[in-house]
Amino acid sequence: MRFDGKIGIITGGGTGIGEATARGFAAEGGKAVLLGPEREPLEEVAGDVGGVAVVGDAADAGDVGRALAAAKELGGLDVVITCAGGEGFGTLLEVPHETFEAHMRLNLTTAVVTVRETLPALIERGGGSIVVTSSVAGLTAAGALVTYTTAKTALLGFVRSVAVDYGPQGVRVNAVCPGGTRTRMLQEAIDMVAKDRGVDEAGALEIMNTGTPLRRFADPSELAKVNLFLASDDASFVTGSTIVADGGQSAVNVGMLALLE
Repeated sequence: MRFDGKIGIITGGGTGIGEATARGFAAEGGKAVLLGPEREPLEEVAGDVGGVAVVGDAADAGDVGRALAAAKELGGLDVVITCAGGEGFGTLLEVPHETFEAHMRLNLTTAVVTVRETLPALIERGGGSIVVTSSVAGLTAAGALVTYTTAKTALLGFVRSVAVDYGPQGVRVNAVCPGGTRTRMLQEAIDMVAKDRGVDEAGALEIMNTGTPLRRFADPSELAKVNLFLASDDASFVTGSTIVADGGQSAVNVGMLALLE
């Protein structure tokens, strides 16, 4: 029960990695405040875990403030885990500036605003843990993902900077870089590959995982375990770090991919 008596805010808590993280946090004794834009899944997860659902935008300071108020009503704030994010498809010349800004808001500003608005409460508590979900796209670039790659890379610098500035106040800040994880966003990509290559889902999965040593995508629960490790006292001397959980994808020498087939 690593989170017995702990209170956490989890953004994107209604689906995907955020949902799995919320369920794991509660299973280990934590009280979760879930912030996300979709009422139905958010309230369903909150109901299942005995948490609080706050329907809103993690990039909006007012909405994050409502989540923080809910956490304070529970007794305070110890953990912040940002899982809000979404798509960012397209090349630089294909993506209109307005779309670029919207994707950056979704994948970067959500974390920046959430952390900025909750930091004072963590400091007041005497410290705490922040875990920011980035992506393997923050380490390597894939085709036609310019906004997603830009945002996820920026998050890694953001995490290091906040860790340096607020470590003396007892706040730990770390990033997680997931590889392909079976979320709604990834399912859209799987469907797209299946359609483009004229194969079924199993065929698409085989194609997409050719360069991944474990030859599969992750289940959200596997990433949740990484988030919860970093959020817990098990990682008490870990801060400013980036943990890569990508099935070995980023370890591959792409110039030698043919040898893996």
